[in-house]
Amino acid sequence: MKDLQQWRDGDSFGDLLKRRGVTRREFLTFCGKMAALIGVGGVFAGSRTAFAQELAGRLEAARRPSVVYLQLQECTGCVESLLRSASTPVEELVLEQISLDYNELLMAPSGEAAEQALASAQTKPHLLLVNGSVPLKDGGVYCTIGGRSARDVLERAAANATAVVAIGACAEYGCVQAASPNPTGAVGVADVIRDRPVVNISGCPPIAETISATLTYFLAYGHTPPLDGLGRPLFAYGQRIHDKCPRRASFDAGQFAERFDDQNARLGHCLYKLGCKGPATFAPCATIEWNDGVSFPIKAGHPCLGCTERHFYDRMTPFYRRLPGITVPGLGVEATANTIGVAAVAASVAAVAVHSAATVIAKHRARRAEPESLPLAVLGDREEPGVKQKEKEKDS
Repeated sequence: MKDLQQWRDGDSFGDLLKRRGVTRREFLTFCGKMAALIGVGGVFAGSRTAFAQELAGRLEAARRPSVVYLQLQECTGCVESLLRSASTPVEELVLEQISLDYNELLMAPSGEAAEQALASAQTKPHLLLVNGSVPLKDGGVYCTIGGRSARDVLERAAANATAVVAIGACAEYGCVQAASPNPTGAVGVADVIRDRPVVNISGCPPIAETISATLTYFLAYGHTPPLDGLGRPLFAYGQRIHDKCPRRASFDAGQFAERFDDQNARLGHCLYKLGCKGPATFAPCATIEWNDGVSFPIKAGHPCLGCTERHFYDRMTPFYRRLPGITVPGLGVEATANTIGVAAVAASVAAVAVHSAATVIAKHRARRAEPESLPLAVLGDREEPGVKQKEKEKDS
């Protein structure tokens, strides 16, 4: 975080904007962008323009909060994603506005000096950001910081936190470390911190703008945005990728790629049969996209792996095999995240089956004789005895 020395006692964000030469137009453009993004979740009853104006007024008057940013059992991918948020002058300042009192990856001090900085920061009210899971097995020996377990570090830092934000799938529930057989006993932040709400920004990693938008909302309003049943911001996780997928028309028409190199794949048709988990995944990838709105996996020709859903490494693998055709009558295809909740996979797959049955059956029977896509040995895709035969018997 550069130029933090330019902050002065009593400064508001508006004061810093003026001193740094950010124009009113640039600031309002940023607020409009955030209003368009955050407003998706219905957090403001009025028009988007009115929301942008209110956001601008609140953000201008906002004061600089103290932030403690922990990195526990993880790979640093989530903080790397945050650092690559679209770098407009205002967005850079939003990140600079926070007083980052502790983050072992970004701070200059190390060793005892870093430990003293953490001890000092956590004694006063602060916003607590967390990357990484918390290993509980064997007394938490699998992740220690300064000689203390990750659990101890987390509990001490959360004691005076005004809000706790778990960033990434590891912090939400444990991610790959919690995959079976979970040798370290990894759990998410909310499994340890139970005396206050924990906001989960899921993904492996989350899109940078999802993180910065959540921080912007907190800075403007002093509290976290509306959340879904899994503690995720509704503006980002209120819709399935399937709902906004650019290949949705092909899905509706029963046009599916059977292999990564067949003609339907070249034509940009639906990747559902190649294992796409978009129908079961609540995420902003199709609306925000990655790298400042350049693209996202499905748009680039790769199936969604469902990384924003809990236990995706156990529930969504093998990654390149389609989801089973479970049928549950009575569930509409437009069900919300709160409706589906933790049963997102089974329920949304049922909606998929009901939604496209007529067209898919005809297409599938016509192509049944074609060679099936080969499983990929990497990422756990291996042939299971009798799987193909069972699928053929079910289809017939």
